[in-house]
Amino acid sequence: MDGVPETEGTPGSGVAGDAESSAEGTPGSEAAGAAEGSADAAEPSEAEAGPAARGDSATPSESDAEAAAEPESVDQDEAAKPESVDQDDAAKPTEAKTAAAAAAEPESATQNDAAEPESVDQGDAAKPTEAEAELAAQRVERERIERRKAEKQAPVEAGAKLSGTAADLLAAVRAVESGAKPVASAFSEPPAPRRPAPEPERRPEPVAAPAGPAVPAAGAVAGVRAVLTEGGAPDTLAPQLAALLGDGADQRLREDPWQLLRVSGVRPEQADGFARALLGAECGPDDERRGRAVTVWLLEQAALAGHTALEVAALTTALAQRAVPDPDTAVQSALAEGEVLVFQDALDTAAPAPEAEGDEEGAEPPVRVLIGLERYALAEESLADALGRVMNSVPKEDGSAADWERAAASAGRSAAELIRAVAGHGLVLHTGGDASRAEAAALLSAARGLGLRTWAAAHSRIGCDRFTARLAPSDGPQREPGTGVSTVAGLLSGTEGPGRDADGALVLDLLVVLDAPQLDVETAAMLAESLPDGARLVLSGDPGVLWSAGPGRVFADLLAARVCPGIASRTPDPGPIGELISGIGVGELNQVEAPGKEVVIVPVRDAGEAVHRTVQLVADSVPRALGVPAEQTQVITPGHGGAAGTRALNAALKERLNPGPGRFGGFDPGDRIAYSPAPGRTLPGRVVKADADGLHLEISGAPVVVPKERVEQSVRHGWALTAHQAVGSRWPAAVVVLPGDAAQALTRPWVYTAFGLAERHLSVVHGVEQALPRAVAEVTAKPRTTRLPVLLRPQVPAAG
Repeated sequence: MDGVPETEGTPGSGVAGDAESSAEGTPGSEAAGAAEGSADAAEPSEAEAGPAARGDSATPSESDAEAAAEPESVDQDEAAKPESVDQDDAAKPTEAKTAAAAAAEPESATQNDAAEPESVDQGDAAKPTEAEAELAAQRVERERIERRKAEKQAPVEAGAKLSGTAADLLAAVRAVESGAKPVASAFSEPPAPRRPAPEPERRPEPVAAPAGPAVPAAGAVAGVRAVLTEGGAPDTLAPQLAALLGDGADQRLREDPWQLLRVSGVRPEQADGFARALLGAECGPDDERRGRAVTVWLLEQAALAGHTALEVAALTTALAQRAVPDPDTAVQSALAEGEVLVFQDALDTAAPAPEAEGDEEGAEPPVRVLIGLERYALAEESLADALGRVMNSVPKEDGSAADWERAAASAGRSAAELIRAVAGHGLVLHTGGDASRAEAAALLSAARGLGLRTWAAAHSRIGCDRFTARLAPSDGPQREPGTGVSTVAGLLSGTEGPGRDADGALVLDLLVVLDAPQLDVETAAMLAESLPDGARLVLSGDPGVLWSAGPGRVFADLLAARVCPGIASRTPDPGPIGELISGIGVGELNQVEAPGKEVVIVPVRDAGEAVHRTVQLVADSVPRALGVPAEQTQVITPGHGGAAGTRALNAALKERLNPGPGRFGGFDPGDRIAYSPAPGRTLPGRVVKADADGLHLEISGAPVVVPKERVEQSVRHGWALTAHQAVGSRWPAAVVVLPGDAAQALTRPWVYTAFGLAERHLSVVHGVEQALPRAVAEVTAKPRTTRLPVLLRPQVPAAG
């Protein structure tokens, strides 16, 4: 097959064994999350009808996606949304009880977590769990955003926003003006040292606020439950709605039934049925309350697909598709109520057109009008401000230039470039594949040798372990108290990392963030704002992989903005797999020589054969031919649903590798699992046991107990994952399954990410024919609407 690497001899020979015959048939059902056709707003299609028709939580259809965030891939979409479930019936979405009942049943850990983050009980009541600490850190970030909003509306004291040298000069001027100090002494005193000599004690928590979601009063829940029952909705939504709506929740819900859309997974047609049951003849598509609620809902769907805001035209088009008669009025109403924000961002025109004769002087430059939710808009502004502080707070002359240069001279070419860039800049971008992590490790070792307190953070625990192995022995986290490696989530939550000082800043001088493309705007803002003045930040990652599960494209935006140095690694990934990945990165699916069976193509004719061959590869062929045990082989597929999605593959792999009755919520000891403690995060592990406390897991060698009421929402079998669940990790062997119904889900970033998860061996169970080379050559990442590049322009004088 053109453009597809194959082994010599019979296709699928070598590791895969001889191809087994099977009946030729039509490909199975469409891959979960593959783009569906746009449906009429008045009569939604089965894909759009949501839980009422499918028996699952909502996944935006293509009509949502066009205006409200078309997902960049099936996998990308599902990392922040639930896996879709097979369609069971064609019930009308206007049947409120059936529709809303489905919304109460999350279909995957990530969707449910988006509404209700999981709490992990690790058996230590005195110590907060990682999930609880992370939630507390997020709550503090929300409070900070609220304070920021209030500050924007209040008069700002002159000099209040200054820091570093500028703040010292202002203080000196004020001291002279007040007569507290003479002019000479005020400006001749030596500056304070950049950091105190003694290192502060490690603080396990960055905040003291109690963790866990606010629990509404029993009376409030009872009131909301009564309204839900009256409207035909399941009363199981009552606690969540009572917490979301706050005081007087029952009255607010009765007065505005479309508040039901605030529950994650509920769709407009389901809220319409609920509203009709409560309001009767008063309910109509032109209701102002409905227009506002659908506007906010569409922006939430946009955020799930990665957008931090939407252009007005895109938003109004989506509102029209959702049977909102006057989209412009709906947007204006949402703005007037403060539920959304409007932004006018000047367009970056490289060469402005010459003014025509008669044009008035001082004509305003063209602008782009965007509508966004306050949460993401303020997070993006906070990120831009924090990055500006990082870029401008590092002293350009700190007396260590010669030491930095000596460290660079002793490093390799790409590592030397990285070290020199970090020596003179507060923010540096570093791009490259897996092999480039050696350069980040060399940077940390050099900085540690210069006396800096260093730390690295990766997206996954597997990524942390692999990077730790690259560090010099003296830089290992167990050998030096001032350096180490942790997950980004652990660093922010306080369960891992160097600790924080009295001001809440991380106790470090250099932070290297690996897997930088996985940073969404909220996570990136919390990281940047946690850095002390004078600290350096290096964002390192492969720009070819899938973007973050959450909104934003922070790494790509920074690369495009050119506001700081960018160092591109010249170290290629080795071997046939590295050669294959390098070609995919530039849009070419090349044949590669694989004498050691590093890359094997296994053609299949239908989804049933794909599942059969996958089980054969994992359980028999790869262990026998390459010595890689089944527990070190990861299966990757585009979606959760379909005849060869993660659910079908996990069921078949469990039956072969760890058969059992599934006595503990479908799980048995020894099962491989994927645990989602928070939205967009997937932790591979295995089941140890179950008891009255819940399901006991082992995650990267650490025990985790998931309460039994949380198991269904947060734990899935993990022999097979989607590429976005697996990003940031690597396994000795990977089996990538491409059934025929997954053709529309494939993109270049998805293929690049999935194939790059294999370290020693890659098997491709191939049933998409020419769709694979076509996706690599033509289907790039879908664009995301963000404001970060515009916000970064005033932060620095020019490109660094």
